[in-house]
Amino acid sequence: MNGSRMLRLLGTIAIIIVVNIVVFSPGLLGVELGGGDRLQTAVGATLIIVSLLVLLYQSYTLLFRPPVIQWRAVGDEADPEDYSAALGQYKSVKVLKKDMALATDQIDRMQKKKRALMEVLGQRFEPTELSYTKFTSVILEVERLFYLNLKGILNKLSVFDPSEFGQFAGEQGAARFSERLVQERKSLYNKYLAYIEGYLAGNEEIMLKLDKLLLEISLLGSTDYREIDEMPCMKEIDALIQQTKYYKH
Repeated sequence: MNGSRMLRLLGTIAIIIVVNIVVFSPGLLGVELGGGDRLQTAVGATLIIVSLLVLLYQSYTLLFRPPVIQWRAVGDEADPEDYSAALGQYKSVKVLKKDMALATDQIDRMQKKKRALMEVLGQRFEPTELSYTKFTSVILEVERLFYLNLKGILNKLSVFDPSEFGQFAGEQGAARFSERLVQERKSLYNKYLAYIEGYLAGNEEIMLKLDKLLLEISLLGSTDYREIDEMPCMKEIDALIQQTKYYKH
């Protein structure tokens, strides 16, 4: 049970308690059970029954029923939290759990690396210097490629209903269909998983290059902006950017 579900359940319990206190407290509505007023008794009994039903339903929904996963498109102006939320909708799918956890972890690490790079740039250069502008533009472009890979993952996931991943993995219904159909479905499933793993690997490569860039920048005293393009890591990043332009997400 995740934190958000626990909070929702606790919120439901709190509301039920408050409503019952208001209804049954003598200083407030003061409804009595078993008193001479049959209407009050009926109202009180009804409230107790409804409270129990609501609590049972919410407990079942939040504790036992699997979440309904609906893919939410991530727009160009989405922030890291939007991507984390979209990926998080698939964490309950068994065959995707590890990949989704990795993707979410990559988002956290990417944010930290960007902050570290910008801090080092601020220490080495003035914002008005061309060297600062050059490095910043490259960092932002690499970040854009990173989130394009995440968008590619979400686009691939949106093709199937989450329950289908289990079927394609051979967990359900394998005996119902011909061997040819089962093998073709597994093959298609594996292709989609390969795409997802490829995007994740691409993002790991991006972050490795940013680590190299951070090291190179931290070792600089100052440099002419015309020499930046000759830095080994900048050449690697530029090659990555040019190569990724031809990818389809």
